[in-house]
Order: sequence, then C-alpha cells, then structure tokens
Amino acid sequence: MTSTQIRSLFPALQTKVYGRDLLYLDNAATSQRPRSVVDCWEKLTLETNGNIHRAVHALASRATEAFENTRERVRAYLNAADTKEIIFTSGATAAINLVAFSFSEAFIGEGDEVIVSLSEHHSNLLPWQLACKRKKAVLKVLDIDEFGALEVESLQKLISERTKIISIPHISNVLGLVNPVQEIIAVAHKNGVPVLIDGAQGIVHCKVDVRQLDCDFYVFSGHKVYAATGTGVLYGKKEWLEKMPPFMSGGEMIDRVGLQESSFAPLPQKFEAGTQNFNAIPTLVPALELQESILGSAELISEQRELLDYILEEFKKRPRIRLYGTGSAKVPLFSFSVEGAHHEDLALILDKMGVAVRSGQMCAEPLMDRLGVSGLVRASFAPYNTLDEAREFIKCLDRAVQML
Repeated sequence: MTSTQIRSLFPALQTKVYGRDLLYLDNAATSQRPRSVVDCWEKLTLETNGNIHRAVHALASRATEAFENTRERVRAYLNAADTKEIIFTSGATAAINLVAFSFSEAFIGEGDEVIVSLSEHHSNLLPWQLACKRKKAVLKVLDIDEFGALEVESLQKLISERTKIISIPHISNVLGLVNPVQEIIAVAHKNGVPVLIDGAQGIVHCKVDVRQLDCDFYVFSGHKVYAATGTGVLYGKKEWLEKMPPFMSGGEMIDRVGLQESSFAPLPQKFEAGTQNFNAIPTLVPALELQESILGSAELISEQRELLDYILEEFKKRPRIRLYGTGSAKVPLFSFSVEGAHHEDLALILDKMGVAVRSGQMCAEPLMDRLGVSGLVRASFAPYNTLDEAREFIKCLDRAVQML
C-alpha cells in the first residue's frame, strides 16, 4: 500500500480551495475520513437508528450489537485484557477529565501530588489543575530539554511518597516527538505510581499495545485517526476503574435507583451515562481497520520516513526557519517559526495557496511560554500525504515567506 493508494480512499482530499487542489496538513488537529467511515455512519444513521441497551425492538438490538462489537474491536486493537476496560467517551478530552475527576475522588487527598509534563496539551493539564485545586493537592511538572524531549532522567527526583499519578503525552502535538513512555511507566511503577498516557497523537503514529506498555490508562480521540467526531476511548486497568466512582450520572450507568440511595452498573456502563453516540462510535471499526493496514505497510513506513527526512533537510537549508522539536524519535509533524513573520500571517497566505496548516498556540500555552514564542505554524502530515505534496508545501512556504 502506498500513500497515493490511500489518498483514493478519502473523498475530501479531492476538494479544491480557492481554485487550487487542497493540500491538507492539519492532521494533528483532525484527520480526513475515508469512504468506509462515511458509509458506516450513514448506514447506521439511516438503517439502525435506535437507542442502545434499552428497548427490545429490532433497531435498538442492531444498534446495541454494532456498539458492543466496536468495544470488542477496540479491545483487540489495543490488546486490552477485557472489554470492561474499554470506556467510550466523546474524545480524549472527555476521557482525561473522567480519569482526573474520578481518580482524584478515590485516591488523591490534601498534600498529594500529580505529575504532568511541560509539553502537555491543555486537555491533559487543565483537568489535573482543577483536580489538584479541588483536592488541595500539588501539581508537579516534568521539564523538557533544549530539543523538546522530556527530561526522563529527572523523573525519579520528582516522584515522592505523595505522588499519586503521572499523566503524560505519548507524542507531543506541538513538537512531534515520541516520548519514551515505556521507560516512564517503568520508573513510575517501580515507585508504585500509575500512569495515564494521552494517546491523541500516539494512536495515529504508533502501534499501541496497552499490555506491553503496561500503562494504567490510555486515551485517544477517534477523529484524529479517521473515525467520526465525537468519538473517543478510555482504556483503564480494571483494578483502577472498579475502585473509581462514576464521573457522570444518569441513565444506563445505574444498577438500582431509589429516591435517597442508588447503586451503579458494573464496568464499562458505570462510566457511560446517558445516550451514547451510537451512530458514530462504530465508525471506529473501519477507521482502526484502515489504521492497522497503514501501520502494517512497510512501503508506507518507508514513504513516511522519506517525507520526514525531506522536510527536515529543507528546513535546514532555510536560516529564517526555526523548527521546534528535534530528535530521532520524531513523526512528520513540524512546528516552526519564521524570522520576521507572524505565524498567523503565514498560515493565511498558505491557505490562499490551498495549503491547510495550523497556527497559534496549539492548545499548549505553557509550552509556548517555555519556547519563548507567542505561537507557531504547524504542518502535520498523515499517511495519505505524499512526497510530492511535501515538495509543494516547501514551494508554497518559500513564496509565503518572500511576501513577508
């Protein structure tokens, strides 16, 4: 399988903007969707639109079957031990908020500690800030080095007997660096500390095996890995999930309800209150099937490596460009600044050329402060982006820089 072959599966990539062929390089924000995902969502919406788990009629039964089959498919993809460890959410943000609230209610008290990293997306920072404020706990931060890599060697010094959980990204959404999560998990577990991995970017670029990683929690959003928006996954070890109280309450997550006291359903329903996004969640099945074939293609992996090396070499030739996040463990995600040019001006000019990039703080303001910038331009490539598109991006970038 090649990137050109993959492109044919994505209708949106044939779109024109301002009369030009779309060059979509905002994949770290959201990926485009293949026809198989669109067809799945349409079929469920038109033919199987019945509320799950409740009614006994045919539509509800079919919808429930599709929903629960998806849970098994996700379990298998992540190599989780049990479907009870797979919780469906609206995305990685909702999943992290769930863990931050429920875990802190069960295990964090005044004076306890939570460790995050400096390279966090706001979604893996703010929930822990709020949890620490609510529980009067302390939030500690693992720093980065001059290349943007986490200073893992200093983690042991940060951990104390009061450390209750560590929450870090698999891959930085700004720096594009793959963090040594297995090493971090090993250090944490040696000290009896559980670890949450924010896999919003990791699920896109890495084959994730939660049992091999031995992480305690892993979260990701479906919309970044070709599925519908409003879909997300929380993997959690049963030993933790069973001890954590519900995050939200309402229908479906109950066992018995009285006017004064209620009991809650077993996993996974305990954390899935209300009507789930039952037409969208099953799109994870064709999305993960495609992702499995992508990560299993040696030809595609080689193409992505060639594209990555090409962009890195071209950036080195241009002294006005400064790339943030360098190192061998890098994915084709490039956040950069151009001397004398504002990041938003660059993005606007590139847009008029048909090139879709992200500009701004990328939901990582503390990291921007650490890097000493108000914002950056980010070009994030997916397996459906070709080397020819990378060359076109560099040409457009040169033209845009000359205008500023």
